Amino acid sequence: MKLAVLSCIHGNHEALNAVLADVEAQKADRIFCLGDLVGYGPEPNAVVETIRSLNIPTVQGCWDEDIVEGLNACDCSYPSLLAEARGKLAHDWTDREITPDTRSFLANLPLTLRHDNLCFVHGSPYNQHEYLMPEVAAFTALERVLSTGADVLFCGHTHIPYVRTLDAGKIQVSLDQTPSEFNAPLKQIINAGSVGEPRHGRPNATYVIYETDSQQTTLREVEYDYQKTCAAIVEKGLPKIFAWRLAQGLEYAERAEDPSHICER
Repeated sequence: MKLAVLSCIHGNHEALNAVLADVEAQKADRIFCLGDLVGYGPEPNAVVETIRSLNIPTVQGCWDEDIVEGLNACDCSYPSLLAEARGKLAHDWTDREITPDTRSFLANLPLTLRHDNLCFVHGSPYNQHEYLMPEVAAFTALERVLSTGADVLFCGHTHIPYVRTLDAGKIQVSLDQTPSEFNAPLKQIINAGSVGEPRHGRPNATYVIYETDSQQTTLREVEYDYQKTCAAIVEKGLPKIFAWRLAQGLEYAERAEDPSHICER
């Protein structure tokens, strides 16, 4: 079976449509979505309506949670106070923009999905806000996969696509000076990147094609009219810097004088 895995659409309906067209061209049998349907982008309701109309199984992302629960649900970090202020503006705009139906849909999304030996989450199995970066310690990465009971963990949240294979090996744990050992079979973490707000240095949307029979992963990169989304961001009154970073495929435009600032919500 050929699966398409999408993540982090962030209200970018133009990118979503382009990716769905590419998914169809790839003849995928099923689609899974790893959340963050809203936030930053100009068309949150249209994105949710498209996902709903196609009955795409979707997990709840951190932005989806924050819109439902309020910003107190967030345990994120920002690179600066300025970035945090922009995040609040985007949250307030999205909170006003979404319809009751959209809010209800986001509120009822599950935190995880399973398909055979595959597990789908937004950030990690523990938290929508946890970043599983490609350089995360091997033991931590392996533990996150093992905690699901799956062989392959699909995640998003970082907006950077990657495939990480955790080689089979022996792990030793000592409790009260009594060592115990277990064999960990080969596992994988596959990050789908971002459809609507890429951070890999290009504006193109990314997603993953996964072949369950061959266990082959293909990272897809799709060009689309990102300038149309950038124009809509500005027209709808969202911070203009969101359009700039979308066009650049970067996380933010500047490092402020307080780069160690951590959001205290």
